[in-house]
Amino acid sequence: MKAMVLPQITDLAANSRPLHLADLPTPVPDDQEILVKVSACGVCHTELDEIEGRTPPKRFPVILGHQIIGRVEQRGREAAKFQLGDRVGIGWIHWACGTCDFCRRGYENLCGDFQATGRDADGGYAEYTTVSEDFAYPIPEGLTDGEAAPLLCAGAIGYRSLRLTGIEDGDTLGLLGFGASAHLVLKMVRFQYPRSRVFVFSRNPAEREFASELGAVWTGNFGEEPPEKLRRAIDTTPVWKPIADCLQYLEKGGRLVINAIRKESVDQKLLLDMDYARDLWLEKEIKSVANVTRQDIADFLPLAAKIPMKPEHQEYGLEEANQALMELKHGKIRGAKVLRLA
Repeated sequence: MKAMVLPQITDLAANSRPLHLADLPTPVPDDQEILVKVSACGVCHTELDEIEGRTPPKRFPVILGHQIIGRVEQRGREAAKFQLGDRVGIGWIHWACGTCDFCRRGYENLCGDFQATGRDADGGYAEYTTVSEDFAYPIPEGLTDGEAAPLLCAGAIGYRSLRLTGIEDGDTLGLLGFGASAHLVLKMVRFQYPRSRVFVFSRNPAEREFASELGAVWTGNFGEEPPEKLRRAIDTTPVWKPIADCLQYLEKGGRLVINAIRKESVDQKLLLDMDYARDLWLEKEIKSVANVTRQDIADFLPLAAKIPMKPEHQEYGLEEANQALMELKHGKIRGAKVLRLA
């Protein structure tokens, strides 16, 4: 099979082509696994973190990609959940132990043995991949493969982030950054919380224009004060300053949810400039999101089909993966980026 392979951690400022095209043996599914013929795979900011070592893979070479859509090509001896030819999706959660306290309480995302697709196991930047049948999901009809791929991570993690804000209909919501996940959150809010007003912060004028097209009531650059206090906010940026700015604009008792696996290096002066009374007092909250559970994806996909949620996306060939990643790195984003393999 053809695959785009990451051979080592790379500084993207010095190397704009971190992935290499390789011909590899097609993987063979274990007893409880399925072999999936990949048709589409989303490109995620987390892959930049993997490439540059902020969320490093455990082994090299590795095949990235964790927003995977494909068809079941082969089943292991004990796999019976899907039929050959079924369309399935694979997300960031590749495996969790199922027996630890976190797993038993429904927090698989906090499992100490959590394995991530495209980091701890080979992912979807390839023609084929394998996964346990219990960590694959049926994809609703009505969505193309390219539309469905971003739902497996950008959509599912956005769904979890929105839920963790505790939003109620009518609450103001701030979105810090407006990439693949945030634009899907805006679509969810307009469907589930129609009286809520959404305020979008982005340094990119094209992203601000896109947010307005999707129904944001106000857009501005980071550091600009919105016309209303924010009851809830979600940060999807890779840096710290938007968080410091947003805390000033949170309403009393407001909550900021940080949807990022890693943040790039922090400016210590920025932290020293934070003021407790202005930024955190009066029961303001900061909460982080760690990965997704299987239940998040299972609950979100039917909602996405019901809305229906058709992500804005750009498609690339498998061999154009480096181009898609570098555009993501440099903020050339409108919605999501998806590799098409079939």
